[in-house]
Amino acid sequence: MSLLTTVMEHSLDEGYAEASARRRADGSDGTPRTLKAKLGLAAGLVLAALVVTLGAAEAQVAAPVVAKEREELIDRVNAETSKADTLEADVEELRKDVSERQRKALQEHGGDQGGLVALLSGATAVEGPGIKLVVDDAEDTDQGGGGPRESAGFADTGRVRDRDMQRVVNGLWQSGAEAIAINGQRLTALSAIRAAGDAILVDNRPLVPPYTVLAAGDGKKLATAFQDSADGQYLQALHESFDIRTSISEQEKVRLPAAPSLIVRTAEPQAADTGSGAADTGKGTS
Repeated sequence: MSLLTTVMEHSLDEGYAEASARRRADGSDGTPRTLKAKLGLAAGLVLAALVVTLGAAEAQVAAPVVAKEREELIDRVNAETSKADTLEADVEELRKDVSERQRKALQEHGGDQGGLVALLSGATAVEGPGIKLVVDDAEDTDQGGGGPRESAGFADTGRVRDRDMQRVVNGLWQSGAEAIAINGQRLTALSAIRAAGDAILVDNRPLVPPYTVLAAGDGKKLATAFQDSADGQYLQALHESFDIRTSISEQEKVRLPAAPSLIVRTAEPQAADTGSGAADTGKGTS
């Protein structure tokens, strides 16, 4: 109890009290003693307050200007975006007009086989039985690599690559597909499947996984022939080795749109020019 009483009555240690008393007596306790020191301290405080006040005032004055510039920038971005949307709509209308003219020209120059030529070239939409093949990246796909697919120009990450889709499409053509579309993008004899980084492009249009491939034809025969083909086995190997997800199913009806753009070329023979004696090789028109 005596110890508790001492602690309560003398909360400050006697040694600390003596040291504090000595500093006060020596004038070294840190507080200004002279009038000059006090005036210097006051001037420093006033200067600091003035700097803070001026900074706050400048920020308050500049805030409306910054906000106005930001609003003007947003308005410019919105205006340019609106112009780009309008131009894109115009381009789409022109593309549709060109495609329609190309299809008419194809039917006119095709004669009795015009409908078949238009169908095989992708100039017309297709509807009928077929199959639906879905190819998707593996779950929790990683961006790293180091596996055998990377050494062959791929990334060993479970991602579907452009070469994978090329083999799938070629396998379907070889198995008897009459028309093919990937994610609504109709393929033709001139279609190209390429890569831009990790994205897959079909005729320079980017696709987003999962990749849904619709193929028109005899569904049962087409599915069996593709699965038994080398390309079908390749797709199965991707599933087993890299967890790439695949599914194939027969469809009573699939609908494939027409190709968005076609290049129509015809060749017409010309009569030989007997006067010049030069052989005629024909003239190409497009």
